[in-house]
Amino acid sequence: MKNIYMIGIGLIGGSFAIDIKKNNPDVVIHGISRKDETLNKALELNLIDKKATLDDIENADLVIVSIPVDATVKLLPTILDKISEDGLVIDAGSTKEAICKVVEHHPKRRNFLACHPIAGTENSGPTAAISGLYVGKTNIICEVEKTTFKLQEKALKLFMDIGMRIRYMDPVSHDKHIAYVSHLSHISSFMLGKTVIDKAKNERDIFDMAGSGFASTVRLAKSSPAMWTPIFKQNKENVIETLEEYINNLQQFKELMQKDNFSEIFNEMENTNHIKQILNGIK
Repeated sequence: MKNIYMIGIGLIGGSFAIDIKKNNPDVVIHGISRKDETLNKALELNLIDKKATLDDIENADLVIVSIPVDATVKLLPTILDKISEDGLVIDAGSTKEAICKVVEHHPKRRNFLACHPIAGTENSGPTAAISGLYVGKTNIICEVEKTTFKLQEKALKLFMDIGMRIRYMDPVSHDKHIAYVSHLSHISSFMLGKTVIDKAKNERDIFDMAGSGFASTVRLAKSSPAMWTPIFKQNKENVIETLEEYINNLQQFKELMQKDNFSEIFNEMENTNHIKQILNGIK
């Protein structure tokens, strides 16, 4: 791959650019963005080599789309219209069903690989891009059988070269499962932050008491609303289902407190401690 086009050069796209360039110094990385200031910053940070437009995509060996999922759904058919017969388009969206569906009958569907690299931080924009973001992280690939085999091979080599693990899943299962382990986490963080901010309006010293536990729990509340609102919208049914289960657990915890049933609260927390072994096992 000689010419790689990045549509979206923030944390996800920019971090891809850093590590791809590290492993392939002869690759020319072209940046595409709605905002010229984003491209200028990406050039300044050496994330990209050149600015480009959508019309230049015909020259691409690889296009990496890392923009909000609603924008991906709108733009992806146009990108596939422009890609060459030998070019590959991959996306990095946190939802997969709507993205896969919008191109299911596209004549160049074989040139698209639906991906979700499960990696990131709460930061956004070109300055958030970091080297090594994807090392040891899982990349979920959906509907791999719909992508031309030789293009699959190119993508898998790229992912493995930057240290990613690969897992295959259908789009519906992906969206259902990711609602629990990612989307719910972000909602919880946003709403905890909101609860404390609302309280702090009357008690200004509340943040003086905030320790590392609070900071780590609300870290995700610093994430971009422009990115996460479309994710929640596209995965609405699954997110509502996870919220109902989560709220039910919170309600049960509250009722145990009201009944002074702290032995059962202890049991609930002790049982949940098992998550330490689960998370250690997937590192």
